Amino acid sequence: MSSDKAELRAQLKELRAELDARDPDAGETLADKFPMKLLERYGPMVSAYWPIGSEMDPFPLIRRLKNEGNADICLPRVEEDGSMTFRAWAPGNALEDRPFGLSEPPADTEIVTPTLVLAPLLGFDRSGNRLGYGKGHYDRALQKLRAEGRVFVCGLAFFGQEVDEIPAEAHDIPLDWVMTERGSIPIFMMRAMSETAPESGT
Repeated sequence: MSSDKAELRAQLKELRAELDARDPDAGETLADKFPMKLLERYGPMVSAYWPIGSEMDPFPLIRRLKNEGNADICLPRVEEDGSMTFRAWAPGNALEDRPFGLSEPPADTEIVTPTLVLAPLLGFDRSGNRLGYGKGHYDRALQKLRAEGRVFVCGLAFFGQEVDEIPAEAHDIPLDWVMTERGSIPIFMMRAMSETAPESGT
């Protein structure tokens, strides 16, 4: 994989499309394996997303979170100034067609504050670094949420989207967890272990 972000995005977008075509039921499998303890601990307000292209399908998981965990759901909306807000939503509610092929709640929908964020991605690594589309919408929104209170960020991905290293910058907000069709990858535990591990030779 390339170390250049633009080239890496192109490679991972192609890879994700292949993974999606190979396993169209991955979203259902992921939902069945999702640990409901995350909702119990970090819910009830969950930010999901309306998938575009080959993004992991979050709808089976949304149904499970609502039916079994009584979760409240919201969706992100990119505002005219480039900021991202989170708007209350329920299956069946109307959405607007927005730039970049996005479907988002209308501007008059209630703004809410999620405590559990399900994030789409192009790739991730074991340090919790997430590669998105390069617009920075999620990073800025997550930075604001973390400054204001508690939020837990879980990436939804195909297992094959993991790479050895995602180039990270100071403004990038790391994931706490990744959920794939093969199960959980608790990033925050690995990050905490690496941060507390003694240096070699000491």
